[in-house]
Amino acid sequence: MQAASDFFLGWGEGENRAHFYVRQLRDMKTNAIIEDFDAADLRGYGRVCGWALARAHACSGDSAMIAGYMGSSEIFDDAMCDFAVAYADQAETDCRGFVTAVRKGRIKAVLDA
Repeated sequence: MQAASDFFLGWGEGENRAHFYVRQLRDMKTNAIIEDFDAADLRGYGRVCGWALARAHACSGDSAMIAGYMGSSEIFDDAMCDFAVAYADQAETDCRGFVTAVRKGRIKAVLDA
């Protein structure tokens, strides 16, 4: 996922604060075989995907304008926290419903060894 529409796909800072531009040499996309992931792999994969998505969204606008729009109050912070808690609660409710449906035979769970 590229953060900006530019011929430079990215940049980084190395040792001694040296800056580097990174370009795509060739299209070498791949995909993760998440079926083979253990819990630690899945957490790491989620973390990396979340970072890439957040970076792309953060770079998609003028940060000073966004900061000015957000203001200095904690309203947005509180709203994001409320959303995160509500989302987690919903995920737990969905999981309980799924487990119940499997236990009652309404849906079949297939476990691969």
